[in-house]
Amino acid sequence: MYSVLFRNSLSKGDELITGYAINTEHGSTKVWNICIFKEEKMIREITKSDFELFWPEFSEIIKSQETYAFDQMMNLEESYDLWCKLPLKTYGFFEKNLILGTYYIKQNAMGPGNHICNCGYMVSKKSRGKGIARKMCEHSQIIALELGFEAMQFNCVVSTNEAAINLWKKLGFKIVGRIPKGYRHSRFGYVDSLVMYKSL
Repeated sequence: MYSVLFRNSLSKGDELITGYAINTEHGSTKVWNICIFKEEKMIREITKSDFELFWPEFSEIIKSQETYAFDQMMNLEESYDLWCKLPLKTYGFFEKNLILGTYYIKQNAMGPGNHICNCGYMVSKKSRGKGIARKMCEHSQIIALELGFEAMQFNCVVSTNEAAINLWKKLGFKIVGRIPKGYRHSRFGYVDSLVMYKSL
């Protein structure tokens, strides 16, 4: 026997509605892999065609060499494999059928370390400052729990990316490590990279 519940979580004026199907006989919970917001916004798993639409933004971000430790020369197929095929799941943030951001979730390590997940988030340049990264991170934590993870870890948060660091801190992540000169920034040269962690 299943009953459907909804949880409302207010985030900068948007109503986040996440569906839960509760098995009342066995106490298990199934989280739908979709979040619906007001004004025709939603988070759902992305397809290859979705990624192709986001590709210009993705390419610009990796070529800037300011936040991601990815090969700036990766083509669309290589990027799709890295972002969408290798992870366990990859989601997009959509508004009126336009993809404004995306994130992946995967194991941070194998074997004895596979209880911790790793995520990466990207938001299109024109859509930043609208709370999209926050919504995707909140969604990713729900998915992480559904997949059985106990914690989430970011391995290479560039120390000059203050907006991301401040957001992750607000969402409960702590800096647990610092790698001196761990990132070769296109404008600032060698800068530190941070390891951030949150127990779920």
